[in-house]
Amino acid sequence: MVKQIKKAAVLGSGVMGSGIAAHLANVGIPTLLLDIVPNELTKEEAAKGLTLNDKVVRNRIAEAGKQKLLKQKPAPLTTKDNLSLIEAGNLEDDLERLSEVDWIIEVVVERLDIKKSVFEKVDQYRKPGTIVSSNTSGISVNVMAEGRSEDFRKHFLGTHFFNPPRYLKLLEVIPTKDTDPEVVHFMEKFGEDVLGKGVVIAKDTPNFIANRIGTYGLLITLQEVLNNGYSIGEVDSITGPMIGRPKSATFRTLDVVGLDTFVHVANNVKDQVEGEEKEVFTVPPLLEKMLERKWLGAKTGQGFFLKKGKEIHELNPNTLEYEPVKKLRTPSTELAKQQKGSKAKLQALVYADDRAGKLLWSVFSKTLVYSAELLYEIADDIVAVDNAMKWGFGWEQGPFESWDAIGLEKSVQRMESEGLTVPSWIKEMIANGATSFYKEDNGTILYYDRGEYKPVKQNEKSINLKLLKKQKGEIMKNSGASLIDIGDGVALLEFHSPNNAIGLDIIQMINKSIEEVEKNYKGLVIANQGKNFCVGANIAMMLMEAQDDNIFELDFVIRQFHKAMLNIKYSKKPVVAAPHQMALGGGAEVILPAARIQASPESYIGLVEVGVGLIPGGGGTKELYIKHLNSMPKGVKFDLQEVANKVFETVATAKVSTSAEEAREFGFLNNLDGISKNPDHVIYDAKQVVIELYESGYQPPVRKKVPVVGETGYATLLLGAQGMHLSGYISEHDLKIAKKLAYVLAGGKVPFGTEVDEEYILDLEREAFLSLIAEPKTQMRMQHMLVKGKPLRN
Repeated sequence: MVKQIKKAAVLGSGVMGSGIAAHLANVGIPTLLLDIVPNELTKEEAAKGLTLNDKVVRNRIAEAGKQKLLKQKPAPLTTKDNLSLIEAGNLEDDLERLSEVDWIIEVVVERLDIKKSVFEKVDQYRKPGTIVSSNTSGISVNVMAEGRSEDFRKHFLGTHFFNPPRYLKLLEVIPTKDTDPEVVHFMEKFGEDVLGKGVVIAKDTPNFIANRIGTYGLLITLQEVLNNGYSIGEVDSITGPMIGRPKSATFRTLDVVGLDTFVHVANNVKDQVEGEEKEVFTVPPLLEKMLERKWLGAKTGQGFFLKKGKEIHELNPNTLEYEPVKKLRTPSTELAKQQKGSKAKLQALVYADDRAGKLLWSVFSKTLVYSAELLYEIADDIVAVDNAMKWGFGWEQGPFESWDAIGLEKSVQRMESEGLTVPSWIKEMIANGATSFYKEDNGTILYYDRGEYKPVKQNEKSINLKLLKKQKGEIMKNSGASLIDIGDGVALLEFHSPNNAIGLDIIQMINKSIEEVEKNYKGLVIANQGKNFCVGANIAMMLMEAQDDNIFELDFVIRQFHKAMLNIKYSKKPVVAAPHQMALGGGAEVILPAARIQASPESYIGLVEVGVGLIPGGGGTKELYIKHLNSMPKGVKFDLQEVANKVFETVATAKVSTSAEEAREFGFLNNLDGISKNPDHVIYDAKQVVIELYESGYQPPVRKKVPVVGETGYATLLLGAQGMHLSGYISEHDLKIAKKLAYVLAGGKVPFGTEVDEEYILDLEREAFLSLIAEPKTQMRMQHMLVKGKPLRN
């Protein structure tokens, strides 16, 4: 059997096939991307004198799929360089090359006859032991494997990715009756550790887990619109973040998925079930009419929503005309907005006797009962179902977690009083005294399964800080951060201020944590499990102080911030920063001085202070510049001005990486820094880096002077900005900010090549920062960011 996957092949280069190939390339796996051979020339090919026998023509379809990866949004590739790992070919000339690969993934059209024909060819050319899988969204994997060789059947299974593969966490693995259990175990581990997925083992049933329940929920929500007079916009206004679901809510999700795809998925279930379930999965005439008119959603420019100029309009299902979007506002929606956490919001909404409550109760009650009815038909346990919905559809809580949130006993009583048939296993569960699907015991999460509670299986690489604090407590804490023992002699500093914004409380905890770690631990990880690592300093606090002319107070805060960053950098014990999602402004400044950075693959790192009329105030410019200097080849002469230019451009244009790989290209990460393949493993991986550094005799960096470009370099840095100002591309205030930034980066009025202390650069930065924050136009930008959430150009 395959012990590792060094090379793969993807058969089918459509959006999904090319997206899977891109994801494989993102994790470093060279991939063959194969598709059918065209049966006619394009006008361009004919004009060039090409024939159907030319390789460039025969590979055209796969090559086109490959090239589209560079234009798609959101970007399927973490860096454009990964495209070189994908090789285009075709399903006639390159079948022999399937013997080169360890994993073959079929992503052709959803027709059983075509898939079986492809697998017949694959069976002839694959080497024994090669894993073969189908990305089908619902065709039986057992039926697909019929007629194939024994070795093929042992190594065949379903691997259902969700679109887009780079971003959606779920991978459903569907074994057949003949799949070798070792193959299933390998793919489960490979999917998690290498592909970075949340893997759920699903049973070979129509649409598996997530699409089965998700499609049901979408269809019964549509029934509410058609039967009870809710508008499309009203439904989306309360079925998104308000109940712990994505911003795309219900109908925007359908537009993104594509109505043609959705109808195909619904029909797939309808054709394989009976009775009431068949009725639910029968698409209503409204969808048929939309299909006829090619109103398929985002791919055709209109669906349930249509953009008219700058305004979004919603479809009126009765008139099939577009109208301004409506939102549902009721007493319960206003109450829910005041609640903290999904559980409190759901309870405020679901039981409310108003239009919002009636809609959500109807949808929730039916979906929860349906999930319970299907449970053991589609999955092994409730955990698999909950994870599938969280990872595949972006739900904050799965069906059974949601059921716990609204109260199991209370909801079941109401369901039965309204004539819903609750599955007998749930009534038995309640009768036996089990009143929730999940419970916690000394920091261990247990789930209900067939009459008993069992521990939720935890991967040791997925460290849960919330549970860890319940098990071990905290070493120390204040209002902004906590220091936690994460085992093996390693401590972790967790930010937990509102939005993880940096204030004096976090700065104080950084200093105290370094002191504690130097005495009693091997090293420190700086990480958290909030929505974002840290989106910067507390702008509201800084603006308030600036408007009150408390420059002395701001000066004190900046000095403390500088001291904390230097403590991170020169700590006697290794400090490893583990960012995830956004690490912006002050968040980037916290990670840059660390001995190492261990980034989550989706890390969006940037020094973005110019967006609020400032320059980095916590030493970020200096650290990014030094990081670039340290990345220069040793013993080789380099252009100091080029280094300064690159850093100036990155900071002055507020560049933010769109992935950890791009953060490396921008210089926020260097070759010593790591990128975790699975975002859930980043804290574990960072911990291992701390231990490795400690055991190899870690020594903090030696304090060295920094060469700067001085006065002549300052003039060079400003050339581009001055040209943009003269051309009207940037305002006078933008130019003022650029001048301050250039002055700091250049090291002030010194000769080119002068070596200066870090503290000298920090003093220049502090002076520049304080002068800018006193500017009325900067304060206007800060106010605009706080109110509008986007930059003001004044």
